[in-house]
Amino acid sequence: MSLAEKTFRKGEVIIKEGDIGKTLFYINEGKVGVYTDYGKKNPFRLGFLGAGEFFGEMAILEAYPRSATIVAEKDTVAVEIPGDDMNAYFSENPDQIIVLMKLLGDRIQTMAADYSESQVLLKQLREADEGKKKSLFSKIKKHMDKYQANKNQLDEPNADLLREELEMYKNKGSGELKSYRKGMFIFKEGKDEKCMYILHNGKVGLYNDYRTKEEVLLSELDAVSFFGEMGIISDEPRSATAVVDSSEATVEAISPEDLQTMIKTCPNKVYMILRDMSYRLRKLNVEFLKTCKEITDNYKDT
Repeated sequence: MSLAEKTFRKGEVIIKEGDIGKTLFYINEGKVGVYTDYGKKNPFRLGFLGAGEFFGEMAILEAYPRSATIVAEKDTVAVEIPGDDMNAYFSENPDQIIVLMKLLGDRIQTMAADYSESQVLLKQLREADEGKKKSLFSKIKKHMDKYQANKNQLDEPNADLLREELEMYKNKGSGELKSYRKGMFIFKEGKDEKCMYILHNGKVGLYNDYRTKEEVLLSELDAVSFFGEMGIISDEPRSATAVVDSSEATVEAISPEDLQTMIKTCPNKVYMILRDMSYRLRKLNVEFLKTCKEITDNYKDT
């Protein structure tokens, strides 16, 4: 395994937007900034990352060009991990699987919140008269800036190849298989449970406020899908209820201990979990940017 600890001076570009990524990084100390359009007239800073965080993983997990430029905000020490050595790295450092899953999970939650906010704003904009639209400008500008800085990332990610690979590995590993009938709960909103799941066959619906007047279907999952990973990587109770929506379903339950065993017995299955999370994050980002584009177009019409 060819890992290298590298030091980057303040202001140094570590990875560049649009490049083909072959490595990911783990920050030992320091701080980096995440930018789009870096080096251009109006660069857009997406955020910061610090010690104990990964970056560059999405280009490895999805063989996708770098989606942002990473710049050292101060002197930074990071371990560079070649993509070909990622499974070996996690085999030797199984606790780091949870770290990377938590990073992706936090990004998914943040993006989901941004997307929800953008949907509310778009609805207000559609219903507003010209005067009201102008009064919403401070809220709208953030979404307009987000769209302008990221409009080159509107290509839909393709799930077909991912699903085919998931099918190959779904029966390998150490999770416990369970059978469910239509209407049965896999987990309930508000409950604490340290477990994630793989749907081997059937359909599962994820709901908020299930069986109440406020019930909302968040998503419907088909085989083969991962879900409920926040149960492993978060101390928060379940944010949704998972219910079987087909006549029957087979589900694999994976505990944190199963996950660490799996990295040794079937590392490709863990890799698929990470790829699935990366895919969902990218897809959610595309949906968010589409809404930002519509907000931009609506406001320009005033």
